[in-house]
Amino acid sequence: MSPEMPSDRFVRIAELSAHAGQSVTVRAWVTHVRSSGKIAFAVLRDGTGVCQTVFVKNQLAPEVWERFAELTTETSVAVTGGARAEQRAPGGFEMGVTDLQIIGTSPADYPIQPKEHGIDFLLDNRHLWLRSPKQRAIAVIRSEIEQAIHDFFYEHGFLRVDTPILTAAIGERSGLFATEYFDLGNAYLAQTGQLYGEAAAAAFGKIYTFGPTFRAEKSKTRRHLTEFWMIEPEVAWNDSAANMRLQEDFLTYLVQRVLERRGAELAELERDITKLESVTVPFVRLDYGEAVAIVQKKGSVTQWGEDLGAEDEALIVADYDRPVFVMNYPKGAKAFYMKENPDDPRTVLCNDCLAPEGFGEIIGGSQREDDYDKLLARIHEEGLPVDAYDWYLDLRRYGTFTHAGFGLGLERTVAWICGLQHIREVIAFPRMMHRLRP
Repeated sequence: MSPEMPSDRFVRIAELSAHAGQSVTVRAWVTHVRSSGKIAFAVLRDGTGVCQTVFVKNQLAPEVWERFAELTTETSVAVTGGARAEQRAPGGFEMGVTDLQIIGTSPADYPIQPKEHGIDFLLDNRHLWLRSPKQRAIAVIRSEIEQAIHDFFYEHGFLRVDTPILTAAIGERSGLFATEYFDLGNAYLAQTGQLYGEAAAAAFGKIYTFGPTFRAEKSKTRRHLTEFWMIEPEVAWNDSAANMRLQEDFLTYLVQRVLERRGAELAELERDITKLESVTVPFVRLDYGEAVAIVQKKGSVTQWGEDLGAEDEALIVADYDRPVFVMNYPKGAKAFYMKENPDDPRTVLCNDCLAPEGFGEIIGGSQREDDYDKLLARIHEEGLPVDAYDWYLDLRRYGTFTHAGFGLGLERTVAWICGLQHIREVIAFPRMMHRLRP
């Protein structure tokens, strides 16, 4: 059969409700077939929904009935018939078939069958695994969250700024992906757009960036990818307290948006939505010292001055039904650009926002160091090349200003809202330490 698409008009499955009682053509892929001899059924999906199609032998041309026997999982088809509501059918609508055209055949040995598969097998076949109902639900929720992010910042007067992916300056201590950059030495894949976001905040007041970021960490945990997406607002004149208020308003907006618009997808994932309904402002605020005392009482060996690990974060949120802010970490545990805490110079004005249910850190934020001399001293302490940050220091030379911002990890946020324990499912083609294909 030729793979050429039929030339007649067609409708998407999601549009069938507007065509009840009419004859329509749907182009889709077959997910299931069954037959009782004189009547047969094929369930179709087209990415917008699912639809049951009904074949009645004595109402069809013989060649159409014979074509049904050729259908296998993931055969692509064009089906014509009358659309009608049917609550018992998948998707709530079905079609009484009058014609069937096979567009693309699919061998009977389709790799993903209705049985348990190992995760490595599924990731090897990620290009096909995406077709499953659960993966579609995750993708729809991710898309809703992305749109909600843009809507939130647009409605709050932020300007989107796109920052470089190739850079000479680094923002974090974690590993870097380096590449030769003509005659200028090494360039690095961006770990963050933040430093450039600070420059944009001085120009435009309230900005956000939304782009891919890269960390060459040799980590195999369920919370790490080597390529992921970050949302990084930066706001002139915000201090650390205002920064946290923005974070909790932002997160509650995203959660409510998904609850309001993506109930069907949450149900597909069997997500306990009562956990999401508890996400309201204000969030709990704990000083780093308080957080260390809490985890130590629960058996952790973490000492003051050390960063909090995933197990510590789970212990901290165990007693709360909403996100928790841990504030004012020790200076040595955080990045060079964070502002020294005037009330305790051992610490910096920062926060991590920890999701409930043990999903860990989803936001890292801070007030930025706006004192030129202190920032320069921190660059020296970290052993960073001063010439790579000369432009960044200019922001403190020419009209320094109080400012703060944060980075939200999109994949971690989607995993939390979906209730998924590993972020490898929330991006179409995950990149991990030992996975570069497909």
